Amino acid sequence: MKSDIHPQNYRPVIFHDATSGERFLIGSTIVTKKTGEWTDKKEYPLVTLEISSASHPFYTGKETVIDTAGRVEKFKRRLAVSKK
Repeated sequence: MKSDIHPQNYRPVIFHDATSGERFLIGSTIVTKKTGEWTDKKEYPLVTLEISSASHPFYTGKETVIDTAGRVEKFKRRLAVSKK
């Protein structure tokens, strides 16, 4: 293998799915200032996600509307205006 081609900051990171509440401990190089405690009582960097495989309809088989930024209401307003 070639030397010095791999990232130096590769470490375990907790990814928290805000929609489902699931948490995953995965190796990553993502930069974050937040930390969280894992089940092994150790502190790891923490990244919060709006959606992951634990809440995405493709993986869960359940259709849900996840609207954290008011996108659905904005779309409905534009649709109502265009029908006038």
